[in-house]
Amino acid sequence: MREILTISIDKELKKSIAQKALELNTTQSELVKKAIQKYIIHQELQELREMLIPYAEKAGYYTDEDVFKDIS
Repeated sequence: MREILTISIDKELKKSIAQKALELNTTQSELVKKAIQKYIIHQELQELREMLIPYAEKAGYYTDEDVFKDIS
């Protein structure tokens, strides 16, 4: 079941959303929904990454390149 969420945004952001929705041939609602979903996923990934950093460093992984060297 769908729910409605009302938010307040400034005029310029509303204009940007409307323009981008037109460019992408989608609705403003769908565009905002996808943006929120991506933001939440990104935040969750960041939280996991922060949690795992101590374990990775203990195993000798300090950069993304260190990981890529082992899996390539």
